[in-house]
Amino acid sequence: DDQEVAVGNLKLMKQYGITVPEEAPRTVHARQHTGASVIWVARDKELAGAIIVADTVRDDAPATIAALHTLGIRIAMLTGDQHEAAQTIGGILGVDHIYSELLPADKSRVVNELKTAGYKVLMVGDGINDAPALATADLGLAVGSGTDVALETADVALMSPEIYGVVRALSLSTKTLGKIRQNLFWSLIYNIIMIPLAAFGIVSPILAGAAMAMSSVSVVSNSLLLKTTKLPVTPAS
Repeated sequence: DDQEVAVGNLKLMKQYGITVPEEAPRTVHARQHTGASVIWVARDKELAGAIIVADTVRDDAPATIAALHTLGIRIAMLTGDQHEAAQTIGGILGVDHIYSELLPADKSRVVNELKTAGYKVLMVGDGINDAPALATADLGLAVGSGTDVALETADVALMSPEIYGVVRALSLSTKTLGKIRQNLFWSLIYNIIMIPLAAFGIVSPILAGAAMAMSSVSVVSNSLLLKTTKLPVTPAS
């Protein structure tokens, strides 16, 4: 009908010269303290109304944040939500830093700033808006329920939609690194001991060859023990 419609935040309304009544922000402000975000709607330069959108906290999110804090990891929340809503959700979760009203490029910029400050950054995301930050982080981790763009951009993709999978992934990676170090140690021990003994004829070449074969078997067997590793279980909510 040749009508101009504007949909967005309060900043967009001001940009288009649309007047928002004084009482409206106060009413909306009360809703934002419950974790809701506001989308204003205007038609032909006149305010038509507002849409209240509220995110729900994942059931396993508080337990995930607590577990990561136990590991000594600081948590930052990067969101496009409005400031008041972000502060409410961040307060519920107990995150350390809150960055709100971010565009996709802003999220990537924040990740770069954290890296420049000397932090190793693990970015967890599931949406298209998270893709630039996932690519910028030292390690990008996409949740299984995420968009194809996020899953393709991330370095690691969780098969489960549970956010607590981040804790399990970190636990498994730590144990895997430990196995790699153990395997390198025992391989070096075999070589340091058996090669000189074989070179000076103290041990027969056949015995030295058998020892090298045992070295390979021990490395593989030690690695297979990872299959018996018990990973953290999501605490009951």
